[in-house]
Amino acid sequence: MQALRFPEFLSECELNDMTIFNFSAGPAVLPKDVLQQAQAELLDWHGSGMSVMEMSHRGKEYMGIQAQAEADLRELMGIPSNYKVLFLQGGASQQFSMIPLNLLRGRASADYVNTGIWSRKAIAEAKKFSYVNEVASSADMNFSYVPAFDTWKLDREAAYVHYVANETIGGVEFNWTPNTGDVPLVSDMSSNILSRPVDVWKYGLIYAGAQKNIGPAGLTLVIVRDDLIGHADPRLPTMLDYKIHNDNESMYNTPPTFSIYMAGLVFQWLKKNGGIGVMEKHNVAKADLLYDAIDASNGFYHCPVNRADRSRMNVPFRTADAKTDAGFIRQAEERGMLQLKGHKLAGGMRASIYNAMPFEGVRALADFMNEFARSNG
Repeated sequence: MQALRFPEFLSECELNDMTIFNFSAGPAVLPKDVLQQAQAELLDWHGSGMSVMEMSHRGKEYMGIQAQAEADLRELMGIPSNYKVLFLQGGASQQFSMIPLNLLRGRASADYVNTGIWSRKAIAEAKKFSYVNEVASSADMNFSYVPAFDTWKLDREAAYVHYVANETIGGVEFNWTPNTGDVPLVSDMSSNILSRPVDVWKYGLIYAGAQKNIGPAGLTLVIVRDDLIGHADPRLPTMLDYKIHNDNESMYNTPPTFSIYMAGLVFQWLKKNGGIGVMEKHNVAKADLLYDAIDASNGFYHCPVNRADRSRMNVPFRTADAKTDAGFIRQAEERGMLQLKGHKLAGGMRASIYNAMPFEGVRALADFMNEFARSNG
């Protein structure tokens, strides 16, 4: 079997002769090639005499940047022509409100799957506007698995079915796409978008905050089927109406121009490195390396997630006690591996290994995990 070759992501930096690897859950590591291109173009974009940050969003230069970003995203994800791409703000958290406000379409309820903290936040917001039918939940085992589809209690009259494709904090990821028939499927893909191929046509709406796999914070992507646009209550605030943003090509107000520009550079970088299918192979190899270190530690490390539902993007793990965890984090930082402390609601450690995290960073972490286990086991 031919060895898998990895492109030179080079997203690490040199600091005092130490290679730095950033395992932050978000804002997260960006490809060094992208950062270097943005640096080179910062003061003068393509001879315009302006930085992208200074351009009018209605000028030909910036409008070309945004149009190219959308075209590249459509190519990467295979987005059908009857789906609209919206470049919005407010993060995925604002979508928790915008989705029911726009997609209820006079119906009384929506179906939600509860697999962790972000699912719960989405459910709490939706309850302000409609009845929420919690069709499945993994709360019985502390959100450590994805409920089997044959256990879901779906409502054929629901306005839509919502699920979080990857729980960034808990490290639980869907490795399959639910089939909800004629009921539109809605997914928060904030932390795994662009990491694996997605059949967009199976969804009514996909949304994602940018700061994991797309670019810097400040941008939110919404990919929505066009027949789901235009059904909001006319009393809805203007900025919460998908139709307003679609009719104005995401420029009803000033869009997050620099974040969109950076996202466009990331899309181009993905295309140059083989696209999403190749990126998935890299992500599988990186995740396997870390999970192998956990599983081969004879119980020194523990990952709380069911093996079939482990995230490729966010790997949570811990040792037997908090003091040992703290020692692990401290020693990792001394070796240039940063942002490994787990979320405050979960504790332990968490390694976020998005597209731009180089294989060398994951290998350095796995090697350190093995060494730490031998020294402290």
